[in-house]
Amino acid sequence: MLTEKPDHMLRYTFARDFGFAIVDAAGDTAKVAMRDDATVAMLPEVRRTVGKPLTIETHSKAAFDTLLSELHAVDAIDSDIADDLPADSLDRALEGMPAAADLLASEDDAPVIRLINSLIAEAVKNAASDIHLEPFETRLSVRLRVDGVLNEVASLSARMTPYIVSRIKVMARLDIAEKRIPQDGRLSLKLGSRQFDVRVSTLPARHGERVVLRLLDASQAHLSLEDLGMRPDSHQKLVSLLAEPNGIILVTGPTGSGKTTTLYAGLGLLNDQSRNIMTVEDPVEYALDGISQTQVNPKVGMTFASGLRAILRQDPDVVMVGEIRDMETAEMAIQASLTGHLVLSTVHTNSAVAAITRLRDMGVEPFLLASTVKGILAQRLVRKLCSACKTLAENSDELKARFDVDENEAATFFSPVGCSACSGKGYRGRIGIYELALVDSDLRRLIQEGASEQDMEVTAFGGRNTLASNGRELVLAGITTIEEVLRVSRIQEISDAGV
Repeated sequence: MLTEKPDHMLRYTFARDFGFAIVDAAGDTAKVAMRDDATVAMLPEVRRTVGKPLTIETHSKAAFDTLLSELHAVDAIDSDIADDLPADSLDRALEGMPAAADLLASEDDAPVIRLINSLIAEAVKNAASDIHLEPFETRLSVRLRVDGVLNEVASLSARMTPYIVSRIKVMARLDIAEKRIPQDGRLSLKLGSRQFDVRVSTLPARHGERVVLRLLDASQAHLSLEDLGMRPDSHQKLVSLLAEPNGIILVTGPTGSGKTTTLYAGLGLLNDQSRNIMTVEDPVEYALDGISQTQVNPKVGMTFASGLRAILRQDPDVVMVGEIRDMETAEMAIQASLTGHLVLSTVHTNSAVAAITRLRDMGVEPFLLASTVKGILAQRLVRKLCSACKTLAENSDELKARFDVDENEAATFFSPVGCSACSGKGYRGRIGIYELALVDSDLRRLIQEGASEQDMEVTAFGGRNTLASNGRELVLAGITTIEEVLRVSRIQEISDAGV
């Protein structure tokens, strides 16, 4: 596979349309790949561009397309992009886009490359987690997800859609000719001193292919449990759970609530080279040094259950399963815990004890849950108020009454404003709110008896240390707002907590 761009690279559009690609131009002659249906009349143009004799190698269409993708994917993103680009870099790239968007007739496709480079740099600068490219009848909407909220940053001509999508698919080594089925790929890039892994997902839509790029910052993989913002008591309880020799520890919450980051932080605490730690994930989001990570691949029968079954033959001490989705995976996780392994996994539920209900609904026997599950952590992410522009809330006295704040209790309420530091949003960064249910003897008895979710919540929390109460503490501390806690917590929970 190529690691460098040839000295005389043909334009991507030219190479794609006429079937020629320069593989190596370093010697006295240039090595050129020619598609078997190439327009031979264009050879003189290739010779003129390279400026030296040519050695021709003929490739089938499939082989040529693969080679072309590799050649151009290597240099798809400028390595010189810095993370301190001027604020108007994306605006300048948008201004440079051809009005007619007819790139085949233009000199080259550099404007598209510059736009994608600037868009990724803009996303990094704003700490965006995702880039959404959404085609509509008359426009291509470009949105960034920053702190969990989508914001549109550009609206392009609908005629740009196929060119931008094709370039991204080349970068991610996807099939540029296939537009009828979803595709998934990934690419790596370096911006300044930061390394990013980008997951690319395409989906056919009514007016073209929809593309989502998820930016994974490698530095986020090395967060410790102390960096997650848990209460000291919850942190200590979670550390104690991770010290257990066996059992199941579950992390619950919706997509994008930071479950994987929490699991990775827990694995980092356990990764002292004295344990064999193995994971099966879909997908592997971050590379963890010293931990064996396996990628799920359902196309070849590599599911969570089959991967976990194979891992148990590798003498593991700690196993992380990306998600418990079905009865088979749940049974394998329980079997692993019963045979002396510590199992970490996630379940998509709205609260901690709801994970018990979810597993029961899958068909897991209550007595097995009671004997294997050690603890369940539920979490959400709320936006933090921008420290540069937040202001005291005008209705502070009203809020104190609503929160039932004692006169001696320190409480300061702030409201978002918006400034250049937070791009006018009033919020900057996120912090987690958590609830941790320890499966003690009382909760274990309720699980065995098949008790209701409400009864288990009363026993596990008693109205204290829930997601809503944790959110309330952050509001009282002036870190976030009531609106943010309402956005991620259930109304009933918030009412019970006095919010």
